[in-house]
Amino acid sequence: MINGIMIIRKEQGYTSADVVAKLRGICRQKKIGHTGTLDPNATGVLPVCLGNATRVCEMLTDCHKIYEASLRLGTTTDTQDVWGQIISDTGENWKKLQEEDVRQTVMSFQGDYEQLPPMYSALKINGRRLYELAREGKEVERKTRKIMIYDIEILSINLPDIQIRVECSKGTYIRTLCHDIGSQLGCGAMMTKLERTAASGFSLQEAYTLSEVQKLCDEGHLQDIVRDVETCFLNYPVMHVRSEEKKRLYNGNVLEWSHFKDRMEGDIFRIYDSEDRFFAVYRTDAEKECLKPWKIFPDME
Repeated sequence: MINGIMIIRKEQGYTSADVVAKLRGICRQKKIGHTGTLDPNATGVLPVCLGNATRVCEMLTDCHKIYEASLRLGTTTDTQDVWGQIISDTGENWKKLQEEDVRQTVMSFQGDYEQLPPMYSALKINGRRLYELAREGKEVERKTRKIMIYDIEILSINLPDIQIRVECSKGTYIRTLCHDIGSQLGCGAMMTKLERTAASGFSLQEAYTLSEVQKLCDEGHLQDIVRDVETCFLNYPVMHVRSEEKKRLYNGNVLEWSHFKDRMEGDIFRIYDSEDRFFAVYRTDAEKECLKPWKIFPDME
């Protein structure tokens, strides 16, 4: 079994689930999970966890992400992007806009932002995914969610087209951001292109397409592109258990400070056995009197 993280460059036309299914065939193992859904028409970085690294899927999904997107003013669609059915077309109303007004409106979305999830999304309400209901012609009430736009950079303005780079929190819909920019400008807008350039600290430059992964597998070099799960925790200090206490570590027991060779400052630690093998991540309890297991990564499941 392969244990670790693979950075995939998702191509247009694939769902995130499609990528996982393809990798199960290439790697010949079932235990694989992705770290955040990308729309089928979106491209870019999709970290995928294999083997015992699937234990960090949720943690990586929670990390912030960076996107480059294009939007076009003047048209709205049911999916909020160019691949949906047109709802309204304001013609060339966008010609009344001044470029500086456009800039100010785009930049006004930086910071906390109450966003209404789109009907065409994978979000579940009462056990049903919203896109399933949308395809049935149903629209249900949704609550806005507070998300964070850490940074917006305007890459170009060539009206009616705008290109932006967005660094944002988990749960942000870039399609909806484009739609809301258009609404605030009074002419509507739809997203025309989306690429995720970074996610969970991994960049597009580190990513491989599925065909590249298949080629590496055929050549016997698949392991060369698998990142150790330890790379997710490099910001945390390291501690080693004493040789006589390693059985406690292997069993996932609570550990006392006296069980370690060394003591570091902090609340979360990378824990190694006495042979310097990474095994787990532990967190201190509320009183900081002991350490409790958070994520455990044995070599063999």
